[in-house]
This record gives sequence, structure tokens and C-alpha cells, in this order.
Amino acid sequence: MSETAPVPLCGLPVHALTLAESVAAAEKLIADGRPHQHVSVNAAKVVRARRDPELARIIRSCSLVNADGQAVVWAGRVLGQPLPERVTGIDLMLALWDRAARERYRVFLLGAEPAVVRQVAAIATRRGVDVVGYRDGYWSREQEPEVVATVREARPDLLFLAVPTPRKEYFLAGHLNDLNCGLAVGVGGSFDVVAGLRARAPRWMRGAGLEWAFRLLQEPRRLFARYLVGNTAFVLLVLREALARRRPRG
Repeated sequence: MSETAPVPLCGLPVHALTLAESVAAAEKLIADGRPHQHVSVNAAKVVRARRDPELARIIRSCSLVNADGQAVVWAGRVLGQPLPERVTGIDLMLALWDRAARERYRVFLLGAEPAVVRQVAAIATRRGVDVVGYRDGYWSREQEPEVVATVREARPDLLFLAVPTPRKEYFLAGHLNDLNCGLAVGVGGSFDVVAGLRARAPRWMRGAGLEWAFRLLQEPRRLFARYLVGNTAFVLLVLREALARRRPRG
């Protein structure tokens, strides 16, 4: 477990860590010798976990939980549970790649299209990462034991899983003890970004918490409902919790 106790936010734990502190926590988990799962939470995932008890249970069981979304950081301030910064899946992945190259951690990449994960593996290797295996993110339920066996035989210290929520959370939680890896990290669409299929927002937009607006401009049809409905639901959840905390006990 991370040495820093998580803060409660809408019924879920979130570790109040910077990116550098998250990398340090990840290294301790790898050295622990037991399997650990990481998860990032944003507004959409908080809302989803509210109606998906199994997803909420998985998030609560994770050894490292980061705030991936400026809305979650803002919510922490409103609720009196300050979080130092957002730690996105891709930023954590790239920082852990740098640490893996230095410490010679064994890395497995799982997810995305076959050509994409192959390209990402090549990019990581050029950065000095010891990529001990990779596989695309398209498999049937019948193929799942084969995928788990492939990862287990590679004996990675770090597994990066780039498939959508909640599939990645369910897969990692369901097979964590069989994957034979120190830390399993869910990174969503990060492989597509590294491979150049999707652009990230400019640094100034990320710093201002406006990355969501950049993504909305890129994919308005797919993301409009998610941001309009999901973010509205998240704001209501935060306001409800803030009012509950201020209500006198008894």
C-alpha cells in the first residue's frame, strides 16, 4: 500500500500525491514483492462507480489511486480534501518508463490495436525500457486465460494496460494474482497518444485544467454527452457530499 493514506472523495479513496510522489510510491509497491493494482479516477469514473458497486469495490482495493482529471482536484478542494495535482495515466506511464529504464524494470505493454502497441513497444525500447512483451487489447473471453498466461510467463515488474474503463479495472482485479507482475497500471488511451494517433492538449491547457475542452474539440460527437451529462452528475455528487459534511450530526 502507499504510505500516504488516501483521502475520501464521493465514497472513493484518492491518494493526495504529486506525479513524483506517485512514481516513488509505485517503486515501493514493485519492491514489495506482492501484486498491486493502480487506478486513475476522473469525474466520469466517479459517477460510474456510483452506479457500479463492483467498480467501486475494485477502486477501493487498489494500492495506488490517482486523481486523473482536474474536476477531481477541484472537488477535493471543495470538500476540504486537497489534492496537490492531477496525475494522468499517460504522465505516470511515461515517468515510470524513465524509472524503468534506470532501474531495469521489466515492462509488458497490453492493449490498443496490434500496430499501435507494436509501435509503442518500439518507442519504449528506444527510450531504454526493457519491454519483455506486448500484445494488442482485442481478445475474447475464451482467449483471456491465454492473455494472462502470456503476461505471467514474461514476469514483468510493470504491466501497462491500455483498454477502456471498466474493462481494464475488471481484468486487472480479476487476474491480479495470476499475472505475476509487481504493479499493474491502467492507462486507457495512452498508447494511442504515444503512437501519435491522438494529440494531447498544449501544456498551457493541461496546466489550466482545460484538457477536457481540447478533447471535446477533437471528438465532439463522442464526448459531448459524456461531458455534459457526466460532469453535471459529478458536480451534483460533490455538492451533495459537501452539504452532507456540513450538516450537523445528530
